[in-house]
Amino acid sequence: MDAAIGDGRLTVADLQGSPRRRRKEALIRRLLFGAGALSIVINVLIVVTLFDGTVDFLSSVDLSTLWTDGWFPRRNQFDVRTIVAGTLLVSAIAMVVAAPLGLGAAMYLSEYASPRSRRALKPILEVLAGIPSVVMGFFALTWISPNIMQRFWDATAFNVGAAGIGVGILITPLVASVAEDAMFAVPRSLREAAYGLGAKKRHTTIRIVFPAAVSGIVAALILGLSRAIGETLVVAIAAGGTGGSLFSLDPTQPGQTMTAAMTALATGSDQVKGASEAFPSLFFVGTLLFLMTLSLNVVSERFVRRVRKRY
Repeated sequence: MDAAIGDGRLTVADLQGSPRRRRKEALIRRLLFGAGALSIVINVLIVVTLFDGTVDFLSSVDLSTLWTDGWFPRRNQFDVRTIVAGTLLVSAIAMVVAAPLGLGAAMYLSEYASPRSRRALKPILEVLAGIPSVVMGFFALTWISPNIMQRFWDATAFNVGAAGIGVGILITPLVASVAEDAMFAVPRSLREAAYGLGAKKRHTTIRIVFPAAVSGIVAALILGLSRAIGETLVVAIAAGGTGGSLFSLDPTQPGQTMTAAMTALATGSDQVKGASEAFPSLFFVGTLLFLMTLSLNVVSERFVRRVRKRY
């Protein structure tokens, strides 16, 4: 098909552009496809490595060692309850801290702060999300533990409660930033309609804006929970379960999480390799952590899709 333009004629080949430009675009397309395919291959290899190591570990260890008094891998005691309960306990404490603080900060920035205050506070909030974990770990050990846990409870110097509070402070800016973006994206017309009906600002925030942004708020909480589950250094420094831990649900006592257990065991892994099944247990714990985070993400994705509203 061609068309007459002036005195010349424009063909389909002319519309396709120069061959040099088409070659460049094809090259860019291949590079982008290769990058995407490489990321998939890397993830598949990681999963295959984890499952292969897990199968080797489970086939060479007595399954009764997976249900003992505690997690002491160098003694061939691999109690799954200890590290799973420790992970869930730290994450629960962290969310008790981060959820109200993060959502409160999000509501203030989205609904109450002036545009000038929001422009000043939002970057500061996002910078706080980048606090190094090792800094928060030492803060939890040297301030949170003596001034909060040991003052109000009969806690040891190293305890799960201090680690959970430290993780909660660490993920609060993340929860607040993502939730604030979701609330700020709610159309202004919904707020104006509520004000037109005589609703106060707090009623509009809680009953109109919050439900309208619930999918983004849930995503923020799930993101914070995933970050809490995967946190390592804060727990490794403040919880005190470096060499292992007995099974306990007491936040005033030392404990162990999955990530901290992997860190403690992998430190000096050249010596760990010769210690019976201690080193292969790293793959087992990694697989547990992978399955936990994968299940959490799948459930949260389905929930967000179900409650998401389009405007």
